[in-house]
Amino acid sequence: QVQLVESGGGLVQAGGSLRLSCAASGRTFTSYVMGWFRQAPGKEREFVAAISRSGGMTYYADSVKGRFTISRDNAKNTVYLKMNSLKPEDTAVYYCAASVRAVVYNSATRYDYWGQGTQVTVSS
Repeated sequence: QVQLVESGGGLVQAGGSLRLSCAASGRTFTSYVMGWFRQAPGKEREFVAAISRSGGMTYYADSVKGRFTISRDNAKNTVYLKMNSLKPEDTAVYYCAASVRAVVYNSATRYDYWGQGTQVTVSS
């Protein structure tokens, strides 16, 4: 089992940047594919980005491709989401998730552990 704690959310103006962090504790961090999802009010949770166990492969939703970067530091048991050129439509609660599966998925149902979420608000 793994525990996930997100941080780094906040209020930012459109065009600005934020970096989210997700610290993991418990079972070996490199056992997990890691992902970021987000959920805006009244909407379903949606995939944002994911990264393989080694960090060698990354995947992004089309809506964030070219603006967001996912990375991980396995020595620090932490995964990051750097968000640039933020837009008001990026406003949501952002969740970190861990999957015990070796394959990287973009479906929330494939992830086994979740953090509590961190709010990101982008003002226009």
